[in-house]
Formats: sequence, C-alpha cells, structure tokens
Amino acid sequence: MKIDRHGKAKVLTAEEIESLFTEGLSTQRDKTLVAVMLYTGCRVNEAVTLKIKDVYDKQGRVRPELIIRKGNTKRKLATRTIPVLEDLRPFLEQYKPTNSHEGFLFPGRWGYGHLHPEYASLIFRKACERVEIEGASTHSCRRTALTFMSNAGIPLRVIQEISGHSNLEQLQNYLEVEPSQVRGAIAALSMLTPAKTKSSELSSPESNNTKLSAE
Repeated sequence: MKIDRHGKAKVLTAEEIESLFTEGLSTQRDKTLVAVMLYTGCRVNEAVTLKIKDVYDKQGRVRPELIIRKGNTKRKLATRTIPVLEDLRPFLEQYKPTNSHEGFLFPGRWGYGHLHPEYASLIFRKACERVEIEGASTHSCRRTALTFMSNAGIPLRVIQEISGHSNLEQLQNYLEVEPSQVRGAIAALSMLTPAKTKSSELSSPESNNTKLSAE
C-alpha cells in the first residue's frame, strides 16, 4: 500500500473500481482518463499525451486499437498498439473533446497543451478520497491491469508487450501476489508426498484407534 507517496500503489478490487466510476469520478473526462489507464495498463503520462487521432479515425469513430507513441513512453523504447476493450469503448464514445487546439485527447487549460500528469494524479487521488480508498494512486490502474492479466494466466511476455516494460524483471515488480495464491502454492506441495505413504497413514493402527475412540 502507498502511504504519503511511499510504497507501492495498491491493486484495486472490482468493488473499488465500481465505486470509483459510480461515486468517485465526477466528469466524463475524468472517467475516460481513468478508464484508459485501467483498460490499457498505460502510465499516466502516456494517457494524458494521447492524441485524438491516436484514438479516433477521421469520421470520429473509436479505432479498434489505440496508439501510444514512442516519444511519450517512459524510455522512448517503442510505439505500442493496444486493442480497445469493449469495456473502454463506451467511455471513448461518450467523451470527444471539442476544444483541443493541439489535438490532445485530454487538453490542458483553455484547450492548450495536454492535461498535466500531476493534475491527473490529483484528480485520481481526490476520487479515491471520496470513496475512501486508501493507498491508491494513478499507478494503481497500471498495477491492477497487469496483475489481473497475470492472474488470468496471460504469459508474461504478452503482458510485457502491452505494458512496454524493457524486461520481465521490471514487469514482475508490478505484479501483486495475493495470500490465496501463496496458500494455493503451498497446498500444491502435498503432491510431493508419495501415494503409498498417504494410504498407509489412513490404514495405520493409530488412525484406526483414533477412529474407534471417536465412535
């Protein structure tokens, strides 16, 4: 959990995500911004620097894939093309900026430039405060997306293609391990016990005596 900007941003639950969109975020722009980060796993800077043409075609229709330009990525490694999830599409269809003088999807004040990443972070933190979500930041959207994909069994190499991490080690630092997964991993070790040992334990005199005394 992240406290006073220290530690890792928390991974959001499905219930927390729902409360954010229904009660925490107040404008269509803010909902669309968070939806883009959540449903693409992109960084906040990558979201605010999206161009309208990266998301909509010339007829104003949402593209099947959105483009995160190389120059706006953290290390400027490569341009990423990410499919537009059907959960994201309604947000993009309802939100179409009309006052963006420089073609940014999320324009800055008076329509010039783009929304500043720090201001986007403030929007998210205020939304979390409204619905009493503690320890979250805009990075929570990215960590949540990548963790959910990992838990769904998506290979790390595929997730890396979406996240834009330069190596798998960096990607793994983002992923959250749940206590239930740890318990499941330990439970799997029962397979190490030979079948004969298990059956002998069941038929041992001690186990029979225990059974009789219980009766």
